Amino acid sequence: MKEPQQSSRGADAVLRALAPPPALCGFLLLLALIFTASYAVGAVSGPVAPGMHGPGTSGDGGGTDTGDTGDMGDMGDMDMRHGSGS
Repeated sequence: MKEPQQSSRGADAVLRALAPPPALCGFLLLLALIFTASYAVGAVSGPVAPGMHGPGTSGDGGGTDTGDTGDMGDMGDMDMRHGSGS
């Protein structure tokens, strides 16, 4: 009479217990696909505001921000008081 192989069944059960559930794997795959697609769409569409630059940089490439707000364009009559509550 042949003895059943207990060691291979035990190892298979341990591997199944340690493996993540298929639903979790599917969710992570879907999440990666959505992230990749949104990144590709963002790269193709370009910047939201073409003249917009990060903090501390200027459009001329000089990299110095003087903080001068003399030329405010259309915001010249805007009330600039902060935290006054009125």
